[in-house]
Amino acid sequence: MPSQWEQIVIDAEDAPRLARWWAEALGYVIVNEQPDEVEIRRSADELPGLLFGPVPERKTVKNRLHIDLRPDDQEAEVERLVDMGARHVDIGQGDVSWVVLADPEGNEFCVLSSKREPESRLG
Repeated sequence: MPSQWEQIVIDAEDAPRLARWWAEALGYVIVNEQPDEVEIRRSADELPGLLFGPVPERKTVKNRLHIDLRPDDQEAEVERLVDMGARHVDIGQGDVSWVVLADPEGNEFCVLSSKREPESRLG
């Protein structure tokens, strides 16, 4: 039997703060909060989750793994996330249909176009 995808672990300078930011961004709930980790999920019994753990150093290079979001309204979602503290970043993506943002600790993620259309390359 293959393994089940449990969670993605995200290093954070302030794990509780970043977990709360992503919970609000995704409409997730906190399912476990300990001094050394905070886990969020869509609901308590639904996998996978995002697990935030503290690290002493700041993020310094582009992510090797990132989250893609597909909203109903890309422009409105980008505006909402920026209002929450995300910022636009340029990772060399050029002229593409998605928007690259970074969360409050600098982790890049993409907000894809609103409709499911073939992307010219991975976001």
